[in-house]
Amino acid sequence: MPTNEQIIEQALDRIGAGYVFPEKTVVIDAAIRGRLAAGAYEGLDGPALCETVTADLQEVCPDKHLRLLWTEEPQSLEPVDADGGQAAFLRLLREHNQGVRLVEHLEGNIGLIEIGRIATAVEGASVIGAAMQLVAGTSALVLDLRGCRGGAPEGAAMWCSYFFGDDQVHLNDIYDRSTDTTRQYWTAGHLPAPRYTDRPVYVLTSETTFSGGEDVAYTLQAHGRAVVVGATTRGGAHPTARHAVAEHVLVTVPTARTVNTVTGTNWEGVGVVPDVQVPADQALDTALKAALRQPEAEVGAAGVAESGGETAR
Repeated sequence: MPTNEQIIEQALDRIGAGYVFPEKTVVIDAAIRGRLAAGAYEGLDGPALCETVTADLQEVCPDKHLRLLWTEEPQSLEPVDADGGQAAFLRLLREHNQGVRLVEHLEGNIGLIEIGRIATAVEGASVIGAAMQLVAGTSALVLDLRGCRGGAPEGAAMWCSYFFGDDQVHLNDIYDRSTDTTRQYWTAGHLPAPRYTDRPVYVLTSETTFSGGEDVAYTLQAHGRAVVVGATTRGGAHPTARHAVAEHVLVTVPTARTVNTVTGTNWEGVGVVPDVQVPADQALDTALKAALRQPEAEVGAAGVAESGGETAR
């Protein structure tokens, strides 16, 4: 096991080489090295080291994706496996049904899909399509993202694609530092299940909703395609790469930034602010009451508020 100093040195090297805002890396490096020299990390075990360094990183640079993570499963340190954590992420998705936790048909012909992770568009397409097929005949749909902790940008675009009529909607752009390129994300031209275009959609959020889950909520909200109900989300908008700096320690480095085509910005640091703010544990009931009450053509934030929620400012 490398020393705490060696772990931090490697993490800072990764941040310096890959962070999407290179102008901030000098400040980050100086702050963390200053605390290292002052003995702030001496004697800390692995989990405590990760927690302390993460807090210090985010104090200097409030980016929720910039952090050290402790993992119980040993990570390979071989360069051949340095794929930014993609293999581990795909394995996680396969073990968790590509992020789809639950699909239900509720009273009043309302569909409910609970999503824990946002899968990749390639591997997740069939499971996402199966979920959307099961709710294809409903009169309103609730996407429960309250426990969604992130995922793939292209998977977020696929989820969003179901709620627009064709492939002509430009959802957002992602700028990548390593290639100095910008990738556009549009609605998909072909989907494995029917589109859900002419009925109301509610998205549930909580303080846990993060990253790719926030992408879906923010994009549908910004494009006027869904009413977001619940609590303000965590606020992590930057796609990241993960690098092992010890067998049980990963550094996550935001390498790109998202720009929504409607707002011109993203949810980094501020979260997705719901149209209707209620405690997360009340979000489902609030959305269901609204879906049962409102004619399809009149559903909006005001309609949800009438059913018991408080419209956000």
